[in-house]
Amino acid sequence: MKSNGHILWVDDEIHHLKPHILFLETKGYTVSTATNGHDAAILNKNNKYDLIFLDQTMPGIDGIDTLKRLKKHRMTIPIVMITKSEDEWLMDEAISHQVNQFLIKPVTPNQILIACKQILEKTKIIEDRTSADYLKDFQKINYELNDIDSCDDWWRLYLRLVEWELKFDKHEDSGLHNILFEQIQSCNKAFSNFIAMNYEDLTKKDNESILSPSVFRNHALPKIKENQKVCIIIVDCMRCDQFLSVIPYLESLFSIELTYHMSLIPSATPYSRNAIFSGLYPDELIKKYPNQKKLFLDSESTLNKYENIFLLDQLKRYKFSKKQVHYHKIWAIEEGNRFRKKIHDYLNKDIIALVVNFVDMLAHDSSKMDVLKEIVPNEAGYRLAVKSWFENSWFNDVFKALSKSDFQVIVTSDHGSIRVNKDIMVSADRDASSGIRYKYGRNLNTKNKNALVIKNPEKFRLPILGPQFNYLIAKNDAYFVYPNDANKYKSKLQNSFQHGGISMEEILVPVLKMKGF
Repeated sequence: MKSNGHILWVDDEIHHLKPHILFLETKGYTVSTATNGHDAAILNKNNKYDLIFLDQTMPGIDGIDTLKRLKKHRMTIPIVMITKSEDEWLMDEAISHQVNQFLIKPVTPNQILIACKQILEKTKIIEDRTSADYLKDFQKINYELNDIDSCDDWWRLYLRLVEWELKFDKHEDSGLHNILFEQIQSCNKAFSNFIAMNYEDLTKKDNESILSPSVFRNHALPKIKENQKVCIIIVDCMRCDQFLSVIPYLESLFSIELTYHMSLIPSATPYSRNAIFSGLYPDELIKKYPNQKKLFLDSESTLNKYENIFLLDQLKRYKFSKKQVHYHKIWAIEEGNRFRKKIHDYLNKDIIALVVNFVDMLAHDSSKMDVLKEIVPNEAGYRLAVKSWFENSWFNDVFKALSKSDFQVIVTSDHGSIRVNKDIMVSADRDASSGIRYKYGRNLNTKNKNALVIKNPEKFRLPILGPQFNYLIAKNDAYFVYPNDANKYKSKLQNSFQHGGISMEEILVPVLKMKGF
C-alpha cells in the first residue's frame, strides 16, 4: 500500500510516543525516529522525509538549533515543533525559522493526525473536493445554459467558470482542465449567438445600458455628483480571470465591490475605449468629432489620440466642466515610473483618468517573441504574468498611494482577449482593415459560421466609412486569414491572445469599485 508520507519524529523520549507512532502507521504513514538533533540532521541528509515532528527540549542540540540545521540542508522541509513551553519568545523564534506548526504537550494522536493531514494531505483533499464540486456544477451549468436570457445571467455564469479556472490553477488534474476548457467553449458558442441576436437591442437601452458608453455614467458619475474624488483606471485588454487573480492583493489595500460592463463589438480599443471616455457609440463619435473619422479613413495606427478631449466633453455634458482633471496614458515602464513619482501631485486633482497598456502589449508581443511565448503559453501563464506585474511594478506603488488617499478608485478594462485556435478564410477588398478578430471595409465576406457578417453597420451603431461598407466579427476562438497567405499567418497566430471578436473573455469586463481603508 502506498504511504501517505514518510515522517521523521525527533524526541529524546521517543519510547513514550509508541502509541502515537502506531496510530499514524494505521493511518497509512511511514514513521522513522531519532532521539537527538545530531542524529536527526544526519538522517535528514540521507533521506527525503515529507514531514518532521521535532521536540524542543532535548539534551545536546535543542529543538531550535536542530530546526536551523534541518532547514539549512533542506529549506522546504515541513516541520512541526512540539514543546511543553508556552513561552512567546520560543514561538516567535520557531516561526521566524519557518516552522509550519507549533504544538503544546501533551499531544493526542488526533492532534498529530490533523497536523499530518494539514501539511501532507491538504492539497490532495482540496483537489478531490474541487474535482467533485466541479463535476456537480458541470451538470448544473449545462442545464442552466439553455435558460440564460440576460446579460446578468451571462456575467454570473462566466464568473463561475473563471472561478473554476483559478481553482484548477492550484492542482494538476489535466482531465478536469480539459473538461472545463470544453465547457467554456460550449458556453462561448451560446454567448456568441446571444450577442449576435441581442446586440441591437442592447444598444437601445439608454439609461439601463451596461455597454462601454455607459461605464463613466454608471460608475464614476454617481461619485462625482456626491463631490467625491474619482480615479478611473483602464487597464487595456485585461480579462476577467486576470482581474480575479489580483483581487486578493488589492483587498489588502481596498474594500472592493465587483460588478461588470460589456464591451462594444468589435471588442477593440478604437471602439470600446473611445466609447468609455466619450460616452458615445462609434457612429455618434465620428459625427461629433470629424477628426476621429479622419483617423479611421486614413487607417492611422493610433485611433485613441483624443481620449482626453472626449472625457472633458463628457464632463461638460454632465455640467462638471469645472472639475480639475488629469488624464495620463502609460505605454512603457519609464512613463509608469514617472507617473509613480508624481502621483502625489495628481492627488490634488478632482478626477484622474489613467490608461495602462501593459496587459495589451503582453498579449500582442507574446505572439511575436519566443521568450514571451514561453512565459505566457496559455491562460494560466498569462494570469500569473499579470498578477506578478500588479504586485511588483510601479503600478503597485500607485495603488498604495491611492489607498491612502480620499479617492474613489474604479479599475476596469475596455475589453478582454481570447486565445485563438480556428482560422477562418475571408475574401476582402485590398483596402480592408488588417484586424485579426475583426475587419471592416468594402465587400468583406466569409461563409464560416464562426463569423458574424454585419452588412448593416448602422444597426450595430458602427461607423459607415464608404460605399458597400461592412464588418466581419470573429466568434468564439476564431481568427481571420486570407487564402493567399494563410499558412504564414496560421503559424504566427495559432494559440496567440487576440481581441476584437465575440466571446465571454472579450465582452464581459469586470469593474472594481474600490475605496482605501
